[in-house]
Amino acid sequence: MTSLRSQYDLNELLKSLHLPRATYYDRLRRDKKPDKYAEVKAFIKKCFFGSKETYGYRRIHDEADKVGFHYAEETIRRLMSDMGLKCVIYSKHTSKYHSYKGHVGLIAPNILNQKFETTQPLTVFHTDVTQVRLYNGEWGYISSITDEASREVIAAIVSASPNKALIQASLDELEHHLKEGIKPTLHSDQGWQYQMVDYQQCLKAMNIIQSMSRKGNCHDNAPIESFFNLLKRECLNRYQINTLSDLRKLVNGYVDWFNNVRISRNKNGLTPVEYREQAMIA
Repeated sequence: MTSLRSQYDLNELLKSLHLPRATYYDRLRRDKKPDKYAEVKAFIKKCFFGSKETYGYRRIHDEADKVGFHYAEETIRRLMSDMGLKCVIYSKHTSKYHSYKGHVGLIAPNILNQKFETTQPLTVFHTDVTQVRLYNGEWGYISSITDEASREVIAAIVSASPNKALIQASLDELEHHLKEGIKPTLHSDQGWQYQMVDYQQCLKAMNIIQSMSRKGNCHDNAPIESFFNLLKRECLNRYQINTLSDLRKLVNGYVDWFNNVRISRNKNGLTPVEYREQAMIA
């Protein structure tokens, strides 16, 4: 309407728009008034896109609170809505990798039994393999190990085959994180790789206790299933992945962000690395 003021009489404009004069001047005053939310809006925008568009208003509220923007969650939600910022999660159907081939080796007991209660990092780990379809129709496989207490991703190795070498590479990464004097537990499903004598002997040599899920029960290994779900929804499903090298680059980038930047409300707004560092000091 302001652009039309130079062409038409104000009274005529108000009459044609059925707009009361008081309403017009009230809006005019608001337009001239400085935006008291300008600084926090800039932070919200930076935080939102820095999270790869995965942060909703609750986590952005927590991040804002850390740096001194003390607003109610509802205020952050409203500002994000006004700015058109909406958390985007990409979901698509993907076939699950099944590594179970029957009893081809030794089945370890289910020590955890869905009691995911440890709060001390580097004492309980979860491992599994997932598959990702590449653009050329081939498969890429990711063997990962996560820490139950902190949710930190200890290993995420990409390969063209879910073979013993892939599993061993994950264990090699885990070995770098083990602390002297601690005998941790490593939980997996009953996949054929985890039943192999070589694998189980390697665990013994590393002073690791082996635990296995019940047959066909993904809930017994829920922590790592949760990580794979986030990896795909927050990262991999957003891209056309042409090669194994592309997949490896995406996985490595996401793991670095997940461990060092992505906060968790379940961990009082800490990143996995922050949680581990604080817990090890306490």
